[in-house]
Amino acid sequence: MAPPIPGLSRPPAMPRRPAGDVLAGILAVLALLALTAGVPLGLITVFGLPIPQSMPTMSVLTHQLDIHAVLQVLMVVVWLAWLQLLCCVFAEVRAAVRNAGMPARVPLAGGTQAVAHRLVTAALVLFTATVALSPAISHHAPPRPPAVAAAVLPGPAAAVLQAPAAAEFAIQRDYAGPSAEKIYVVKPPVGRYHESLWEIAENHLGNGRRYPEIYELNKDHVQPDGSRLTIASLIRPGWVLHMPRDAHGPGIEVVRRGEGPDARAVAGHAGQVVQAAGHRDQRGSQEQRQPDGVAPADGRAPGQHGGGAGTAAVGHGDRPAAPHSAPSPGIPWLPAELAAASLLAAGVLSALGRRRREQLWQRAFGRRVAAPAGDAALAEAALRLGANQPSARLLDAGLRSLSAALAELGKVPPNVFAAHLSEDYLDLWIAPADTSPPRPWLAMSDGQVWRLPLAAAARLDPDEAGGAMAPYPGLVSIGTDDSGRVLVDLEAAHGLIAVSGPDHQVRAALAAMAVELATNRWSDRMQITLVGFGAELAMLAPERVAVAPALADVLPGLERRAAEAEAALAAAGADSVLTGRSRGVHPDACAPHYLIMADPPAPAERERLVALARTRDRMAAGYVVAGDVPGTTWTWEVTGEGRLRAPLLGFDVQAQLLPARQYAAVAELFRAASESVGVGLSRPDAGAAPAAQLIPGAMMPVEICMLGPVSVRAPGTIEPDRVALATEIVVFLAAHPGGVHPNVLTGAIWPRGVTPEVRDAALARAAAWLGGTAGQGHLVIDSTGRLLLGPQVRVDWQVLRALVARAEPGLADGGQGEAGYLERALAEVRGQLLDGRDPGRYLWLATDDLEYEVTALVADTAHRLSVLRLAAGDFPGAMDAARCGLRLAFNDELLWRDLLIAAHATGEDTVLRAVVGEVSARAALDEVLPRLAPETESLIDEILPSWRSSVA
Repeated sequence: MAPPIPGLSRPPAMPRRPAGDVLAGILAVLALLALTAGVPLGLITVFGLPIPQSMPTMSVLTHQLDIHAVLQVLMVVVWLAWLQLLCCVFAEVRAAVRNAGMPARVPLAGGTQAVAHRLVTAALVLFTATVALSPAISHHAPPRPPAVAAAVLPGPAAAVLQAPAAAEFAIQRDYAGPSAEKIYVVKPPVGRYHESLWEIAENHLGNGRRYPEIYELNKDHVQPDGSRLTIASLIRPGWVLHMPRDAHGPGIEVVRRGEGPDARAVAGHAGQVVQAAGHRDQRGSQEQRQPDGVAPADGRAPGQHGGGAGTAAVGHGDRPAAPHSAPSPGIPWLPAELAAASLLAAGVLSALGRRRREQLWQRAFGRRVAAPAGDAALAEAALRLGANQPSARLLDAGLRSLSAALAELGKVPPNVFAAHLSEDYLDLWIAPADTSPPRPWLAMSDGQVWRLPLAAAARLDPDEAGGAMAPYPGLVSIGTDDSGRVLVDLEAAHGLIAVSGPDHQVRAALAAMAVELATNRWSDRMQITLVGFGAELAMLAPERVAVAPALADVLPGLERRAAEAEAALAAAGADSVLTGRSRGVHPDACAPHYLIMADPPAPAERERLVALARTRDRMAAGYVVAGDVPGTTWTWEVTGEGRLRAPLLGFDVQAQLLPARQYAAVAELFRAASESVGVGLSRPDAGAAPAAQLIPGAMMPVEICMLGPVSVRAPGTIEPDRVALATEIVVFLAAHPGGVHPNVLTGAIWPRGVTPEVRDAALARAAAWLGGTAGQGHLVIDSTGRLLLGPQVRVDWQVLRALVARAEPGLADGGQGEAGYLERALAEVRGQLLDGRDPGRYLWLATDDLEYEVTALVADTAHRLSVLRLAAGDFPGAMDAARCGLRLAFNDELLWRDLLIAAHATGEDTVLRAVVGEVSARAALDEVLPRLAPETESLIDEILPSWRSSVA
């Protein structure tokens, strides 16, 4: 059955409490009275007051124990336990009555406080109906799922979350926190002494036992070297630790957002880095390597020694090192809210991928897809940084598989009002409780929570899950707590949801909900009506989103649809939409329709909207409006500090927001992705690579591969755990052969910022890895202070550009010469661009034209070669040329059509049918856009009219 319907009648009727609840409440009150008052009365009656009448003497420690002495010791123990219980009861009552969420932890009282929590919960439910109850605290154990208490006032449940800090909060803390904070840079070891969190807390907080505070502030925070703090006993030199505000003493630095070292100092220090690398081989084993690139104790940069001559390309060795009081600047404007919205970012990137795929359908030879610019490009970088596609897939597959498993058992999915998604599990909060979920789900908190562990989710069959209807399409993120993301199901309100607070914050919260709903993957056939928003949101998902200027324009249609859906479900004998979805009946009636309104409704329309939203049974609808609106079921508040509070549900989370500037940037991303004309490709340069590198079989001291699995072959050595960072540095320089300023490289490689010490050490390691002698290093600085690679570094992308340029008819030796150069150029292509790269790195690709330039030039090169071979009657060679291009430009429709044309030219029906099957299978298995391009489909209809029946 459905939970109590919030706000169904006004004033709310006070329903009769179940006899079991009343009895449990009475017993809890009696137990509390017995424990808090009865225990001390009994002790005083039997043993007297615990205060001694005289001072004890030393004989107490030496005389023989008797039964009286043992009883006295036990009495003291019982008194202490009673005092601890009294503190637990006080903490629980205070937190519950004040709706403060998590109660204060009583030291060494894990089990006692859990018992106190259960007793106080039962007692307060007996006396009050509006208390949000907190979960019991368990020490040294995984976070417990929230306890859900049925409220006397109508509403599904109330709950509060608890758990350790999560990685997403590291991003928000860095970019959305106060303008000033205290940091500490972990020092390098001195002899056998290594710093630890205990010593840092002892020195700068006055008490080593406060080290957990530092750990919680920095847990899972991505450090400048790319690693994370996951174990309190393992910290590395050079890590930047956020410190509590009362931290003090030498080494504590106050950092303000936007501060960074002077650009000239950075360039000069980078010069010292490269100069030092030139001397490393000469020093041999005399220098002890400093862990993680932190400067030695004498203050010199890693590898820097006095009196040595630098490389000829370095002219800044006499400049002072950059100060280390603040991290170096990263990306100038990294949209923090987008980087923290993992599910929203995943959905937006998927929708953006579909739009760009459609752009590729229309790409013309010699042109490429237009890359985003300005704020839009930075927004995409933040989306790539924050997107969590595995979590989105887990939520989608987990919910669908749950519905399918329950349908096989003849059961209806439970009434879910909220969900919690962490790095380890997916929790569904349900009301009423059910202790029998299907495997691999687990029942927690007496069936009030169903949990899907991440390890078990890997065994789900995505194909089987994909066949089931989405049971909870209204789940949408409202924010994050300490351990993950909190989602609320809009359908579970059974009425209107109002969001109040500062206008700009409310609009940002509603915009984030609208964008996530419009692009998520765990909803089917969804329709979203937006009122008070601009038409730009419709670009994200035209098939889902409709924008209306006023509520009056859409209210009649919403009322008509609600009546039709209710009648359809009633005719099918379904008491709620969950029943209809589990049975797969009346998909139109089960298709969700949500209204999100950025302005408060007018009084004349408010009553109609409240009446429309109020339902006794769960329907496929949800209504969210801005402002303080009378008659709402749930009222949420967004504070000026960015917190979202939902008192009836017990939530107080860091709100998911999409502020105006980021909203505009996301809209601009989709506007740019809707342009079909594109931009012209830059003309390849015959001098992109030295002539010596174009000789077939030529080998250079350093080889960088970008057109396939990313790799760097260099003569030097480097630690395995530092290869990824050094490779990204080298690849960034390879992609910008004209050189880049050190500040530009710093912002690209470390978008969150980095300390100069760590940055310079990373550059030094990269320079040493690439090798070279004084004056002939492979990582150098030119006279303008730009970092670049030397002429002995071979980059496959630059070689391809040079060979394509030489294949121009005016430069090539006839048609055979042109084909030869194109063939050699395509030989450089071994797979997808930078294949195998760490998904958490290379965020600079979002702000760079490289992806678009490489894909288009490779596709055009393969097309040119395929046309030449087709004209020469070499039909298998034309097919091979198209396939060479498809190794990298897999989604370019021009090459697929070249492959089809060449296969048709062979005159062999089996070859043509095999290629048509390959094209069809590729489209069917495509997650982004599982359908053929119209022009490709028309071509197949022309050359193989019977293909549809053969594919089917």
